Amino acid sequence: MARWPSTVVRTGLTVISCAVLVLSLASGCSGERRSPGGQKPPEIEPLGAVGEGEGRLNLIAWAGYAEDGSNDAEADWVTPFEQQTGCQTDVTLGNTSDEMVQLMRSGRYDGVSASGDATLRLIYAGDVAPVNTALVPNYDSISPFLKEQPWNSVDGQMYGVPHGWGANLLMYNIAVVRDAPNSWSAVFDDADKYRGKVTAYDSPIYIADAALYLSKKQPELGIEDPYSLDAEQLDAAVQLLKKQRENIGEYWSDYLKEVEAFESGASVIGTTWQVIANTIGARNRVPVNTVLPKEGSTGWSDTWMISSNAAHPNCMYKWMNWISSPEVNAEAAEFFGEAPANAEACEYTRERDFCDIYHATDARFAEKIHYWTTPQRKCVDGRGDDCTDYDEWVVKWREITG
Repeated sequence: MARWPSTVVRTGLTVISCAVLVLSLASGCSGERRSPGGQKPPEIEPLGAVGEGEGRLNLIAWAGYAEDGSNDAEADWVTPFEQQTGCQTDVTLGNTSDEMVQLMRSGRYDGVSASGDATLRLIYAGDVAPVNTALVPNYDSISPFLKEQPWNSVDGQMYGVPHGWGANLLMYNIAVVRDAPNSWSAVFDDADKYRGKVTAYDSPIYIADAALYLSKKQPELGIEDPYSLDAEQLDAAVQLLKKQRENIGEYWSDYLKEVEAFESGASVIGTTWQVIANTIGARNRVPVNTVLPKEGSTGWSDTWMISSNAAHPNCMYKWMNWISSPEVNAEAAEFFGEAPANAEACEYTRERDFCDIYHATDARFAEKIHYWTTPQRKCVDGRGDDCTDYDEWVVKWREITG
């Protein structure tokens, strides 16, 4: 997913456009490369011990996740990491999960801050290695509800260290939408009330939002997990999204685009992140409200993953421990606008009620979120091997959006 507009550029960080990517699909592991539909990931041994850093570290990250002070002088947790470890860090910004997957397959990077719509693709293809969490001391204080989950582990083996998380919420302009909606029906079955001014997230993973709604609206479809859809269930979600398309004004994939759409009046209701609502509220141009609808929501939990072909594995383990420390995790999460993964980070946020706003340690709130998980043939809910995979979702999304 694109979290920030592609115009965000800073000295020392490299932005690469999908349009100019020419990447090798070279294997980053020993053994057979498997697709996301494989029965199990390739057998790769995690690191046994962390030694001296190799002096370098090459990362792929969402903008705002690995700041070096060049974008905002007060946002710099890369420089002190370099000073303490000697690992000189180069960060390439990823604009979408698809771009991050392709970049990792080039074999040029040590690690990535992957979202759940990319993680299983990387795991089953052998692009990332299992993580020995015993070598990451700060892993102990990561919120338990983020550990050993379907999007960051396989058979109890972690493939990364959680960074931050958040829910995809329903946001509406309260001056226009006066009935205080508490259901996703506002953007699906009732979307024609706001024809041309409904907005939605621009990604194949948004199909899961429709599937989640249908799991409550039409229980006879048998949808238990919005990322585990057979052909019939996928078709039902696609049909709902094609109907919604008639009412969509525009789709968004970076947060400023949605901010501008709500402030201009082009959008009055749609899916959002809390940081977007906070940005609109701070600018005080239009009144908005957010709600986690009664059906629950989709959301993201991002994970730092190490390449199975990492040239600097010791530096990558040092980074995973550094970025997951309470102090640094608090700084990164607050700068970006999401809940920190480290439960102790709340003691270090500048805004004292930050963790309350983002429900950072609220396990009951977190239980309402269906975190992005890469769809694959082997159903992620464990019910069988007849589910539709991410490639099929991509094709369907193109049909929906044209």
